[in-house]
Amino acid sequence: MTATRDEFDEAVRAFWAGRDLQTQRQVESGRIDAGTRGSVTGGLHLTALQDLVAAEFAPLEKYGVEIRQSGIIPLPGFYRRAKNWDIVVTYKKTLVAAIECKSQVGSFGNNFNNRTEEAIGNAIDIWRAYEAGLLGDIKPWLGFVYVLERGPGSTKVVRDHGTALYRTDPVFDNSSYTRRYELLFERLVRERLYDAACLLSTEKGEGIHDEPHLAVSTTNLTANIAGRVAYIQGLIEGE
Repeated sequence: MTATRDEFDEAVRAFWAGRDLQTQRQVESGRIDAGTRGSVTGGLHLTALQDLVAAEFAPLEKYGVEIRQSGIIPLPGFYRRAKNWDIVVTYKKTLVAAIECKSQVGSFGNNFNNRTEEAIGNAIDIWRAYEAGLLGDIKPWLGFVYVLERGPGSTKVVRDHGTALYRTDPVFDNSSYTRRYELLFERLVRERLYDAACLLSTEKGEGIHDEPHLAVSTTNLTANIAGRVAYIQGLIEGE
């Protein structure tokens, strides 16, 4: 059964609760990470969201498809040995799907370029691994789910430092980090580096405030996964 927007909303609320839980555990243990890092190093903050997305592939389990979403799940790379993905779906020796689930709370200026480089680099690396025959015979399906804090730091116009040597794409002029993430994921999907992506804007402690663009929404994500599930089901039943 396809997950509803209300279920995604609940998963985002659980994201905030998970962050608070990690911080509290570190306070009680006497070990506090710098800044807000302590809220995420425990690894539970995105569990509800990962569970929801992984469950979209559940109809394939009766065919022997495996859905992994906990522990270390490395997939072969091409430019590096391997990379861990948050959700990995496999059938025998074939990679059916791989999905990243990430978040950003605060530190927008410091982390935007890092997140951008990771998203682009991870996709390029795994596609080359597929082309090299390391991931099976069927083209894999790649997804990206991103939770972004809504606040002054992510919604106000970015004050870029320095002038680029050449004219930058005007679409980035007078844009916020939220808008830049929207453009990032929209273009990653359009250029087929990812089959689907989902950008969720949320205020601290709340559910989904906004899904900035239909092309990178929960609706588009679940529809794309449903198509992938039907495709794999057809292939298996035709064996």
